[in-house]
Amino acid sequence: MSVVASLRPTVAAFGTIDGELAVGGVPVSRLAERVGGTPFFAYDRALITERVALLRRTLPTAVDLSYAVKANPMPAVVQHLAGLVDSLDVASAGELRTALDTPLPATRVSFAGPGKTDAEITQAVAAGVTIEMESATEAARVVRAGERLGLRPRVAVRVNPDFQVKGSGMRMGGGPQQFGVDAEQVPALVADLAAADVDLLGYHVFAGSQNLNADIIAEAQRKTVDLVLALAEHTPAPVRYLNLGGGFGIPYFDKDRPLDLPAVGENLADLVATRIGPHLPEARVVIELGRYLVGEAGVYVTRVVDRKVSRGRTYLVVDGGMHHQLAASGNFGQVIRRNYPVAVGNHLAETAAETVTVVGCLCTPLDLLGDGVELPPADVGDLVVVFQAGAYGLTASPTAFLGHPAPVEVLV
Repeated sequence: MSVVASLRPTVAAFGTIDGELAVGGVPVSRLAERVGGTPFFAYDRALITERVALLRRTLPTAVDLSYAVKANPMPAVVQHLAGLVDSLDVASAGELRTALDTPLPATRVSFAGPGKTDAEITQAVAAGVTIEMESATEAARVVRAGERLGLRPRVAVRVNPDFQVKGSGMRMGGGPQQFGVDAEQVPALVADLAAADVDLLGYHVFAGSQNLNADIIAEAQRKTVDLVLALAEHTPAPVRYLNLGGGFGIPYFDKDRPLDLPAVGENLADLVATRIGPHLPEARVVIELGRYLVGEAGVYVTRVVDRKVSRGRTYLVVDGGMHHQLAASGNFGQVIRRNYPVAVGNHLAETAAETVTVVGCLCTPLDLLGDGVELPPADVGDLVVVFQAGAYGLTASPTAFLGHPAPVEVLV
């Protein structure tokens, strides 16, 4: 296979047919015909299933898997994962409706995120999902909603820990944060909740995302367990829910190395056996993952509509762009822009023979999908594939920008 060496493992995961990338066993050019055109997102059902199976083999059986719906809320993807994981985590009323449409019971749905509206809180209480409260004000609103509805809300406290996680793509804990209740403020909050008619299940601590360092993840998990054990001494009832967050990263760039999942599993097994089990015997231990479950199972496919040379630089202009796949353009969290893996999906058997810049159809220089990438010769009509597109793609992008139509999404 004549693809750039760094792309070979990624391409091999999907497979090829007659020199073309295959998604779910369908060659990408045929898939484009089936979808009805380009651009589109395609998610490989088997790769998602395999990723969950890998986690089941590697992590302790006592640890439940939760899917963070925000990573990819496509209803077909959520429905598929609902049959594989133990629970779903949502971050809006829209995601809540998607989760409640799955076979999983409402008691296996959690609702996190700052700024929940009164309407969202009311919906969550009425549905019977676990509300992960982000502030004392939000807690008071949950209590009032329960009183008004005559229901006892299921709740957990999201804790902003007193430590930070290094090496994460986005830090979501430690220092001042819009996420969660500062750890030092939690004892007073749970004391207030003890007098309220709520079912306080436990705690959620999520310190950071997109981490490829197993040692750092393991350290964060140990600190999280120590923190919750300390908080448990102030909790009026036994802790029955311990969400350790996730943060498992996937490789996006040439120098990235996959997460050492067995090392993470070994650390979790030790924590369950020596710390959580003996001291929090009633706790359901949860690892909440989004990107790690779906990120590598998706591709964004877009068609070359123009090829031009400008003062010595060759441009491939495609019919998609940053309005669909903002992350690949470098405008979603990258400090220094680096290229996502890119290939000419219908010419994988050909040798990378030229250096080109792949740009989208938007009228802005920010619309850049590949800067100086080595590809086989490509022309109008060829299909450019952006990999690692299964998470934070379409719904994390400015789809209304310049009024272009939204792409199709398919689970194959």
